[in-house]
Amino acid sequence: MKPFPLLAKLAKKYSGMILLTTLTMLGLVGAQLLIPWIIRLLIDKLTTEPLTQGTLDFVTRISVIALIVFIARGLMQFVRSYAAHKAGWGVVSDARRMVYQHIQKLSLRFYEDKQTGQLMSRIINDTDLFERMIAHALPDVIVHGITLVGVIAILLSMNIQLTLLTLIPVPLIILALIGYSKLVRPAFKNRQQSIGELNAVLNDSLSGIREVKAFAREENELYKVDDKIQLVLHKNLRALKLMAIFNPIFDFAAGIGQLLVIFFGARMAISGTLSIADLVAFFLYLDSFYTPVRSLGNSMEAVQESLAGFERIADILTVSPEISSPDDPHIFAEAIHGNINFEKVQFNYNEDEPVLTDIDLHIPAGNTVALVGPTGVGKTTLVSLVPRFYDVVDGSVSIDGVDVRKIQLDQLHESISMVLQDVFLFHGTIRENILFGRPDATEEEVIRAAEIANASEFIDRMPHGYDTLIGERGVKLSGGQKQRLSIARAVLKDSPILILDEATSSVDTETEMLIQQALDRLIKGRTTIIIAHRLSTVRNADHIVALEGTGIVESGTHEELLTKKGLYYKLYTAQQQLY
Repeated sequence: MKPFPLLAKLAKKYSGMILLTTLTMLGLVGAQLLIPWIIRLLIDKLTTEPLTQGTLDFVTRISVIALIVFIARGLMQFVRSYAAHKAGWGVVSDARRMVYQHIQKLSLRFYEDKQTGQLMSRIINDTDLFERMIAHALPDVIVHGITLVGVIAILLSMNIQLTLLTLIPVPLIILALIGYSKLVRPAFKNRQQSIGELNAVLNDSLSGIREVKAFAREENELYKVDDKIQLVLHKNLRALKLMAIFNPIFDFAAGIGQLLVIFFGARMAISGTLSIADLVAFFLYLDSFYTPVRSLGNSMEAVQESLAGFERIADILTVSPEISSPDDPHIFAEAIHGNINFEKVQFNYNEDEPVLTDIDLHIPAGNTVALVGPTGVGKTTLVSLVPRFYDVVDGSVSIDGVDVRKIQLDQLHESISMVLQDVFLFHGTIRENILFGRPDATEEEVIRAAEIANASEFIDRMPHGYDTLIGERGVKLSGGQKQRLSIARAVLKDSPILILDEATSSVDTETEMLIQQALDRLIKGRTTIIIAHRLSTVRNADHIVALEGTGIVESGTHEELLTKKGLYYKLYTAQQQLY
């Protein structure tokens, strides 16, 4: 997506404000061009006619007209500024929403090599440049452009020869603007990139502040952050240095033009081919000519900086969602029951590194299946194929006989609840985190979900109960408390399919018992897939599937697998010796 089409798409909603901005800018240009003309008329009157009452009346009328122009100019400046900023910040808000909404649609594969701080920089810092473009850069370029055209027209009407002499430095200015565009724009894009890198490092460091303090790594983190700060400084100074090179060129060109008017204009006035009033007006208009020329450098800087931001945003918006809802989704005639079937499933993250091959697995509705096996064997990857966090490379995953790729994503995700080992809780209250499972739930349903999850016993001890703030990622809670809130969230969602990814690992025995009790209540009546770390927790599963390498090596009940004395037997007996 190119920058200007993207800008036009976002600005369409605010076309009224932009039109009002344009009209007031034209009015401001007219006012700016009118003042020197009024002074020219006044000087001409005073130098060519004797001082009479009529002359004094003329001065009075001219003064009143000038006053009206000044008042109108002030009002138009207010309207232009307000309308431009309303449109500019409106576009920024819409752009941020657009980028965030698009990022939400992208698959988990997109996030695997992205830093959160970099993505935040795209949404916040880069979109912020839209306001600078709409409210400042483009209006200034338009105003300066129209002013230049108007001034040249007026100067030509007064003296063609002197005007042509004034325009001699213009080719130098044009060459400077071309060089400015080619060099400064990439420099500002690099600066925006470095700001994104700084945000990414800051986000990582602040998110892991406990680990930083625990390992006494403050100095190391300070070094990393300072390195990025210095990089931003270096990139910023390089862009500003390039800008500083071109500004003197603009000033030099303006000085040459003024020197030409002084040299030739004075001779024309002495010879009588140019009146004193026209010479004074020429100098006044000349300032109105070169001031916009000089200002175009700053305006072009803003434009180039904004375009650099647009390109970074466009880089995100041009990424197509790898996983999306089908154009003609299957509509279930009744509620989803939860029959899950893996048929000849193959999956890999990298083309030459298979993760899962020839996976055949049927999970009847309401049954509980446990996945066991060594770390890194692909258990989490396998369950991630059910909600389409990733799509199979070959084969199919189906629910109630329908390939998950043919189900509307929203309906698919609504039918699945997940309780993960790495619980993510949002900064907010306990109630808000439980309601994340179903925002329209009643207070009674929230309390009931907490009771089923064995969470009510610690919530009731909190200083503000369900209104207790738990901090970022639930920092004020223990691991077991976070896990039980996650279970309460899943209880409240009440989906027919449940995925538990090592939900009882890394907690003490008493907490494990509380969590296991909660899970036993949650599992009832649902199709459940459990990824088990502690094999003692899955003894009662309807079916246990052992994975090794890239596929299933054995399956059966707890007793059947122990009898086979295969992989499951080895894992189970090894854990029995440890605990």
